[in-house]
Amino acid sequence: MTRERSRVGFYVRKSVKAGPFRFNLSKSGVGVSVGAPGFRVGTGPRGNYVHMGRGGVYYRASLGAPARGATGGVRAGVTPAPTWTPYDPGAVILDDVTGATIMDMQPTGGGGIVEQLNAAARHTRLAWWVTAIAVVAGAATLPFGLIIWVLAIPLCWWLFLRDAASTKAVVFYDVNDDAAQWFDDLVTNWGWLTNATKLWRTVASGQVHTLHQHKRNAGASNIITRVDATATAQGPKHLATNVAVPTIVAGKTSLHFLPDRVLIREGKSYTDVAYSHLRVHARKQRFIESPGATPKDAVQVDHTWQYVNKKGGPDRRFSSNPVLPIMLYSNLELTSAHGLNWRIQASQQDAAVVVGGVLERLAR
Repeated sequence: MTRERSRVGFYVRKSVKAGPFRFNLSKSGVGVSVGAPGFRVGTGPRGNYVHMGRGGVYYRASLGAPARGATGGVRAGVTPAPTWTPYDPGAVILDDVTGATIMDMQPTGGGGIVEQLNAAARHTRLAWWVTAIAVVAGAATLPFGLIIWVLAIPLCWWLFLRDAASTKAVVFYDVNDDAAQWFDDLVTNWGWLTNATKLWRTVASGQVHTLHQHKRNAGASNIITRVDATATAQGPKHLATNVAVPTIVAGKTSLHFLPDRVLIREGKSYTDVAYSHLRVHARKQRFIESPGATPKDAVQVDHTWQYVNKKGGPDRRFSSNPVLPIMLYSNLELTSAHGLNWRIQASQQDAAVVVGGVLERLAR
């Protein structure tokens, strides 16, 4: 792929490959060339062109109509059987804080990109199945199976190309003026998160209400459950685009920051939130860590004990009462009225604050 440096710091590729197709960006728009003879353009992915600048945001689909794919609706749930647990006066009830599911969040970014991503993610790959069937059928009917293998080679080759193209949504961005500077700041400062030793996403949270809970939980005012997260500059595998895509991945979910929207992925489903709907809150916060090694880039500001008395000192009634470090971390909260709720914690005390400040400007 050829690369051309934009007027600001992030790179903008002039061509993007999706299967046998190569999409090329020029002053007149998006063109496509096919690297496989006999492969019709009409069966390939849609090329999308988004122009962002002082005059606003303009979206254009270059090839074909947007793929159909439902992104709304309500996910059917199964109520788990009730389980009995012993009463523990020191236990804190935790509530899920991951926000609405993908199925419950309507996309707000516009342009049909979400529908195309969902179609690409749900595309059924036929090439491997057909290849396996041809190999087995040919082996079972030798020597006539040689004919099956010869006939299957071009079919399987075509199916592999088709699968490679159909599992990508192509989006070209032509970003300039203030919009380019905003996105450049995000890409440039994203290194604060990618270089942090540890990132977490908070998935459950509970408030400490009683004195007994306070004393049994190291004097904390709130208890959370976290999962490991990572920050990269790689977009989702179903998206082919010409710009860097700041990304946060936590398990089977991820956030992807494009110039005009935030993509949210949950498994093989996508939705989005326009920056105008995004609410950003970033701050530094003291956090009581578990015993053991702490992140190398984190700052310890104090310590406490697993069991504390009313005054905050160690509870002498417990012979095993480990010392717990109190660290200074940074938190980034991303929410929207449509149900987005991501809480990211970074071990580097300034990481989430710096990135949050850039996102606040993007949201405005």
